[in-house]
Amino acid sequence: MPNKKSPLWGGHIFLWVLTLFFLWPFYWMVSGSFKNLKVALQIPPEWIPAHPTFQNYAALFKNSPVFTWFYNSMFISLIATVLVIAVSSLSAFALAKIPFSGSKWLFTVMIAAMTIPHTVLFIPLFQLLNDLSLINTRWGVLLPVVGWPYGVFLLKQFMASLPTELTEAAKIDGAGEWQTYWHIILPLAKPGIGVLAIFTFVNTWNDYVWQVIVLNGEKMFTLPVGIKVAQKISELETNYGIAMAGAMFATLPVLIIFLYFQKYFTEGITLGALKG
Repeated sequence: MPNKKSPLWGGHIFLWVLTLFFLWPFYWMVSGSFKNLKVALQIPPEWIPAHPTFQNYAALFKNSPVFTWFYNSMFISLIATVLVIAVSSLSAFALAKIPFSGSKWLFTVMIAAMTIPHTVLFIPLFQLLNDLSLINTRWGVLLPVVGWPYGVFLLKQFMASLPTELTEAAKIDGAGEWQTYWHIILPLAKPGIGVLAIFTFVNTWNDYVWQVIVLNGEKMFTLPVGIKVAQKISELETNYGIAMAGAMFATLPVLIIFLYFQKYFTEGITLGALKG
């Protein structure tokens, strides 16, 4: 009689191998943060630090305003996430649940905007922010993120799948559009909002190129930009130990945010699969 468990064990082994494959860069970053420069560059590499040291972390925090950079990154990412959720959820509610002339055309234009490469907008955005005196400010980094077409698309598709009977029942009970949005649609859209919160926070936190363009003062640097400056020994040499320590410190907030919203993220993916 064939062993029915063998395919199941094979799948488990495959998933474990895949997990280790994706976790390997994270392990290399963690182990590299406890190596000095000589050990970090040696060949063959030292897979497990024989003499771990906190020298990289001490040098990073002693010689650089890391907590200022951390505050800038956290301020930009959190405010951007809140604003994106507010703007996207309101826009999505209007497009999904409030019939009005031109809604389909407007949604089509928004979908088309998603195909425009982000880099194409750098010059006009920079000129606009310069005219508004927002260069080298936190608001100059986060405001262009607020009008994110993908956020509207994601929540619009999610809200459109909610039963129309809910909004109709709310109207019969005398609820206005704002009350329907706030008390009925928004609570039911929590899985979609959780997914959007993760995407927005991570994308804003890691948007290195735009941050480099807008910010030009050390006190205004975000964590990714500041760490890039801190790891430089010279124009031609990089301290990879400090780079790994900085990357480790910069990864922790993203990891915490993902773990916090993981429930909503998983629920959103599951609901999307069931409704699809």
